Amino acid sequence: MKSLIVEDDKISGQVLEKMMSRHGSYDIVMNGKDAQLLFERALQSGERYDLVLMDIMVPEVDGLQAVLAIRKAEARMQIQLAERVKVIMTTALDDPRTIMKALYECDADSYLVKPIRLQKLEEELRTLGLF
Repeated sequence: MKSLIVEDDKISGQVLEKMMSRHGSYDIVMNGKDAQLLFERALQSGERYDLVLMDIMVPEVDGLQAVLAIRKAEARMQIQLAERVKVIMTTALDDPRTIMKALYECDADSYLVKPIRLQKLEEELRTLGLF
């Protein structure tokens, strides 16, 4: 599995890196703008990501806007619904409004509240059919 981790907190990023290193390759960036660029580059090169772990509160372009851009890039490339990247939003915000926005307006596949536990992450990956 190839993953893109978007996390601006160094400790949280290291935790996610360690968790995802068990499941394949990954790239990590610290802001939404870099995430969009890297995602589009991977899409164009044919080396697509299977998973994006997107923190909602990242600099330059917030995570919600970055996911919207990712979904638009997939639409431009005519990626079928079943083939789209799986997106798990991550955040310290356990706010129902934020959860609804992430899942329904931004079309994320899942939502995890920090601190993220390996067992919960792996459960989500199984649910999403990633392993």
